[in-house]
Amino acid sequence: MNAFRKTLIASCVAAASFAPAVHAEKFFGGSSISILQSNQYEGVRFDAGGNGGFEYEATFFTFENATAHNWGSTFLFIDREQGQGSVEGGDNVYGEFAPTLSGSWLTGSNLSFGPVKDVSLAGQYEFGGGTEVNNYLAGFALSWDVPGFMYFNTGVYYVDNDQISDDMQLTVTWGAPFNIGSAKFLIDGYIDWSTAESDHESEFQFTPQVKLDVGNFWGAPDMLYAGVEYQYWHNKFGLGDTLMGDQSSVSALVKFHF
Repeated sequence: MNAFRKTLIASCVAAASFAPAVHAEKFFGGSSISILQSNQYEGVRFDAGGNGGFEYEATFFTFENATAHNWGSTFLFIDREQGQGSVEGGDNVYGEFAPTLSGSWLTGSNLSFGPVKDVSLAGQYEFGGGTEVNNYLAGFALSWDVPGFMYFNTGVYYVDNDQISDDMQLTVTWGAPFNIGSAKFLIDGYIDWSTAESDHESEFQFTPQVKLDVGNFWGAPDMLYAGVEYQYWHNKFGLGDTLMGDQSSVSALVKFHF
């Protein structure tokens, strides 16, 4: 166990020891299963000779669970990628678990100021994927009060990478509902940006989803969605354009909440 992981564990134990002795309250909890399909995902070509990667087709099956409490929040997702065509059989599983600990709850004081609703300690664990990574992130997050948005959050992390040099990461997540006539829509997604280090390039991901609330048409809102996901990924996996080009993919999407 390296020094960063020891420090992270010690910090969590210390934070818990100073937590106020109040009843934990759950505001929200829900799970979902999504299916995404595209033939525009970008793969790595190690023998490219300077010509970049290649596009391939795959189906992603995603399980997500999100909870919100007075003490903070949790978010878990697990992706199973099922390759097709030229990458058939190259399946892998990747997941992330991201908890936050509310600074207002932890200190017993209201830490909101201006448009900022709360300041939180934030962590993340990344696991699996094609190279079986185990990455640990720790940092701070801000929850913002943005008109028209259900949530808008930003986080800054130090990343203890398993297989490449450590770096820093900025994450933005958002969700905003809107209506067109009687049709209900939701646009949500995230941005990830990480720093370049000696052995990898700076990465940038922009991944919004636009979804129609199909269940609303038969009196079951927020249960079944259909739509599209767009993903722009510059320097995917920290690789330069010699090995892999930028990904610009549109995926068909169906999502069921339960």
